[in-house]
Amino acid sequence: MIFQERLRALRKERKETQARTAAALGLADRHYQRFEGGTNLPSFQNIVALADYFQVNADYLLGRTDVRDMLPPAKKESGHG
Repeated sequence: MIFQERLRALRKERKETQARTAAALGLADRHYQRFEGGTNLPSFQNIVALADYFQVNADYLLGRTDVRDMLPPAKKESGHG
């Protein structure tokens, strides 16, 4: 599955251990290991946290796109009165 492969690759790019990544995200080591191993899928909140931590967009992490860049914040509509 693409998710586990990308998650592992992103962590290795940072030269981090699973334990260090888990700690940075506030997760138990084993919980994070299960994400990389494919035995557990992350919640929506954890997907967002992982994407933010690795500075990629969630669609890249989930395998929906090959574009890694985070999407720019949406521009707010300015009210014209």
